[in-house]
Amino acid sequence: MKESDRHRTGSLGEKRACEYLREKGYIIIETNYRFMRGEIDIIASTDRELVFIEVKSRTSSHFGFPEESVDTRKRKQLFKVAEAWIHERKMTGSPVRFDVISILHPAKPEEQISHIEGAFWRL
Repeated sequence: MKESDRHRTGSLGEKRACEYLREKGYIIIETNYRFMRGEIDIIASTDRELVFIEVKSRTSSHFGFPEESVDTRKRKQLFKVAEAWIHERKMTGSPVRFDVISILHPAKPEEQISHIEGAFWRL
């Protein structure tokens, strides 16, 4: 798969994830927040907590399911970026959760969305 195809699949997945979250009552605060070399795909809120969401999209499960690619290194990076966002916005003390949204076959009728709430905690 070419890089442009991967980027398109990722962008489509993030857009679809935002739609899914809004349907579930989440408020989207920000998307694609970058800090240093890291990025958080979606920052949202519920009536109880801030939710930092990593979105993984794939057109096939041939090389595994999308959520399987959120490894220890990626989790550590997400924590650092989330800490920067919280610090910049003076949101310390707010309850926080890290979720993963996995999308297989984005934009196709057989699309499969898996929302893993509280997918991981601080290491």
